[in-house]
Amino acid sequence: MPKYPNPKPHFTFLFVTLFACCFFHGKSSSWLNTEANEVVMVQSRSQDWPKRCDFSVGKWIYDQSYPLYDSNCPYLSTAVACQRNGRPDFGYEKWKWKPNGCSLPRFDALKFLGKMRRKRIMLVGDSIMRNQWESLVCLVQGVIPTGHKKVTYNGPSMAFHAMDFETSIEFFWAPLLVELKKGADNKRVLHLDLIEENARYWRGVDVLVFDSAHWWTHSDQWSSWDYYMEGKSLYKTMNPMIAYQKALTTWAKWIELNLDPRKTRVIFRTMSPRHNRQNGWKCHNQKTPLQIFSHPHVPEQVVVLKGVLRRMGFPVYLHEITTMSAYRRDGHPSVYRRALNQAQRQHPREFSSDCSHWCLPGVPDIWNEMLSAML
Repeated sequence: MPKYPNPKPHFTFLFVTLFACCFFHGKSSSWLNTEANEVVMVQSRSQDWPKRCDFSVGKWIYDQSYPLYDSNCPYLSTAVACQRNGRPDFGYEKWKWKPNGCSLPRFDALKFLGKMRRKRIMLVGDSIMRNQWESLVCLVQGVIPTGHKKVTYNGPSMAFHAMDFETSIEFFWAPLLVELKKGADNKRVLHLDLIEENARYWRGVDVLVFDSAHWWTHSDQWSSWDYYMEGKSLYKTMNPMIAYQKALTTWAKWIELNLDPRKTRVIFRTMSPRHNRQNGWKCHNQKTPLQIFSHPHVPEQVVVLKGVLRRMGFPVYLHEITTMSAYRRDGHPSVYRRALNQAQRQHPREFSSDCSHWCLPGVPDIWNEMLSAML
């Protein structure tokens, strides 16, 4: 096992699984101040924490003190505001995650804002990352007085500003990370080796949190592109996991060429699981987490992602949420992704069910407790 570095006395560092090593030379005044050679697992120097802890392994515990905010949070979009849309049960809001062998700190909005003072954190990805962004904004906004917070929009990005802290919590829409452009005859071309059009927005951000998984496995009917392109070569078909690996490799190269690990923390969140008919589960009318998996499944996207991260020299921290979230078939909007009137609520099965996104308050709040602990 590698030796853990000694952190500065006034810092406690908490890192989640790292699949690369990084060298920092000399003294740095950066907020990411460490002289680590190699960090492999979660680490903390606090006496009441074990030296190693994997937050991703544990169980869901019912806790009456949850949720940490209510469904009146003004930043929730209709599609995830399940209580507003008429969901009759509340139990899905009251589960917390208990890792094996350690505890996950309860989210503290003021502490989080203090850590992020005069910094930018940006969540980059698809609508499920937007789901997580809304959760994070709702977790912090309650401690900020009216008139001291606002949301701004800039092209594909939006930002919540905690003005007294000079902090922004941002979301950037880039579900594929690489560039999707219109080509000849209005055909949609996915450029597996181009990323700057999106990545130029990521410069100058202190904490970058990425996800990209779901769009890569959309069927032909729902696919967002007509062709793949790499260099000057155009492809009508390609194994989607090979395409995903190529795109992640483009992303990894950009990170290594353009970012300084002493100034920017980079985190990649694993795939959020679906509980739909295709994989044998249904989320409608589910009220408790699954207790056990007969056949634990690791999505191909997670395998590909870990392979790319292992080859990187830049330290990218893996935020593993796939398995823990797979227990939570009860946490999706299901038919309550839209407002149902009293008559419609009598026949909910007549409406399509969303088993991909998550009700808020709910599961993404726990992802953000993990994210806060990682920072």
